[in-house]
Amino acid sequence: MQEPFLAAVVTGVALSRAGLPGAVVHLERALALFDSLGLHDDPLYLECAIFVTLTLIRPHEARLKYAGYVDRLSFDPVARARLLAMIGLGDAWAGNLVRGQAEMLEARDLALQAGRPDVQAEVTSWLIKCEALRGDLSSSAAHLAEARTLAARNGSAWVAGHIVEGSATLHFAQGDTEAWVAMLELMVAGGMGVDSGLTFEYRWELATHHALHGSLSTAARLLDGVPPAPVFLPGGPAMAAWRSWIEAPDDEQRMHEFESVLPELTRPAERLPRARMAWLLGAHHGRRGRRAPAVRLLEAACAGYAAIGAGGMLALTEADLLGVTGGRPSYTPPPPLASKPGEAALTGAEIRVAVAVADGLSNREAAERLFVSVKTVEFHLGNIFRKLDVRNRTELARRRDTL
Repeated sequence: MQEPFLAAVVTGVALSRAGLPGAVVHLERALALFDSLGLHDDPLYLECAIFVTLTLIRPHEARLKYAGYVDRLSFDPVARARLLAMIGLGDAWAGNLVRGQAEMLEARDLALQAGRPDVQAEVTSWLIKCEALRGDLSSSAAHLAEARTLAARNGSAWVAGHIVEGSATLHFAQGDTEAWVAMLELMVAGGMGVDSGLTFEYRWELATHHALHGSLSTAARLLDGVPPAPVFLPGGPAMAAWRSWIEAPDDEQRMHEFESVLPELTRPAERLPRARMAWLLGAHHGRRGRRAPAVRLLEAACAGYAAIGAGGMLALTEADLLGVTGGRPSYTPPPPLASKPGEAALTGAEIRVAVAVADGLSNREAAERLFVSVKTVEFHLGNIFRKLDVRNRTELARRRDTL
């Protein structure tokens, strides 16, 4: 009964990765069979359905369609870790980095507890990029080192590709432009990476860097012979205008045309590229002394990054905005929460649950705040009470400021 479903999945994914026609037909058929055959109670088929949904570039549907099954069904920790990580990846890709990060951290903890370094490596490799975008640079760097070690132990080319992309994002978020450009060159020239940005977006970014730094010939060589970007890819409707701007970066008309297509980027998976494109344009207007369009575009980019939880990108964009307006940041983030000396360390997921419960939330309210299931909150709460040697929620609340 399941063979037609698996055949449609394998065929659709293979055609999609090869860039051949017919992929969408097979992938849509796979999802239809998943529903009609009632395959939601098997973690393998559920994972396949989520993977197909992501391949169709509909990451916002992963949670909507499949999270309920993951929450209700009793899967072993490894299966739950994989499924939760994929839903978290979908959330992050769809522009909810906060929820995506929380889910991937929980998935990593489950994989660690289950003693599955292969699953831990995959999830951790996804966290690198998400945390860099969020601005959690120390966590991103730690997970980069962890993912490299685990990938080497397991020999995973798939994980290695994610590590390369995550490392590039981390260099960028740290403000190390030279290292970021080097990573872009590595990905573009060597085909290292795994996502749709490999063929177009990363190449466009690298060409933009060279064009804005006076090397139009290098930018032209990067774009020479590259076909137009398909409009179905994230950012696709604006890629032609972006390319045109790269060819003449100081042409105000081309900048206006590029800006005019940004409103066409309305899909959830386009929230991040739309903010990035606005940032590129706004920063260049600022460098050319055109204050009004610079402020307009940089404010739009800041709003876009704030909406998706990309604190790392927001900080960099705000620096460009303040360079135009002459302002200065007035908010200093509070220091991170510290654990009491001598106690068993809480995991990241446990700290988030402990803080939510110490704030007076019920298990269900804590689950809603953290975008996890009630079962997950209950599981972590048991570990929290044991590690902190507290007997109830009242005692935990007294420890709120020392977590």
